[in-house]
Amino acid sequence: MQVINTMKTILLPTDFSKNSMNAIDYAIALFKDIECHFYILNVQKASSFISDDMLVVSSSTTIYNTIVDAAKKSITNIISKIKNDKNNNKHHFYSVVDYDNFIDSINQVSNTYKVDLIVMGTKGASGLDKVIFGSNTVRVIQRCDTPVLAIPNGCIFKPIDKIAFSTNHYTLFEEENLAPLKSLVNLYNSELTILHVADENHLAQKQEKNNEFFKTNYSGVTHEYIDATSKEMFKVIKQYLTNNSIKMLAMISEKHSFLERLFTTHTVETFAFSINVPFLVIKPSNI
Repeated sequence: MQVINTMKTILLPTDFSKNSMNAIDYAIALFKDIECHFYILNVQKASSFISDDMLVVSSSTTIYNTIVDAAKKSITNIISKIKNDKNNNKHHFYSVVDYDNFIDSINQVSNTYKVDLIVMGTKGASGLDKVIFGSNTVRVIQRCDTPVLAIPNGCIFKPIDKIAFSTNHYTLFEEENLAPLKSLVNLYNSELTILHVADENHLAQKQEKNNEFFKTNYSGVTHEYIDATSKEMFKVIKQYLTNNSIKMLAMISEKHSFLERLFTTHTVETFAFSINVPFLVIKPSNI
């Protein structure tokens, strides 16, 4: 495995659920050979502890302090356990507790600490649950410019030997945009497959330029061409991931993309679709 010496700054939002803790474990394993600053963030909402009948400032302030202190203690305990279990001197941990709108807090922390990647859990789709992503994960992907790595519920880390990058070529790629993808490809010497999705929004004129981009910037890239209607897209991509033992799905959040459809299509249509591998979402700089 090729080791990259560049320092990484990773944001790990947590609500202390089992799902968010699993995402933290995944991130630590993913970057075990990399020097990293991990910021573990918990965001408290006013509605959590201030109700309409709390008109006395001192009372609400006391409740605020109690809640925030409890969150700080929980993060301290998480960090202590990680240090005891992993004992990795390449990893440095910091606690952040914020009282703010969730997305505003994510963006502020990301800007302040120059975060390279946000790693957070999804709720997954299991049994009769039609929720593929938790609402917070969806909002972060849609409204934050920092790349997001979404970890499915219960996903255990395995070396990323195969990555699939899905695109309909609505966007022309730039090296800077795809830096998070290239970093992971280099770190694990991963096989990279470009899934060219041909549907009604496919832009063939940009495909040729993007093919040249990958030829120039990545070695040994495989190209697969998928021709499917929007309605079948979820099923086709899921089947490809399973059949080819793909360990991570990546994409740029481009217009008319698989991702955009996934978030706007009625839940009944996506009921059978669950992403059971980590999902890297990158925002292009030109949108």
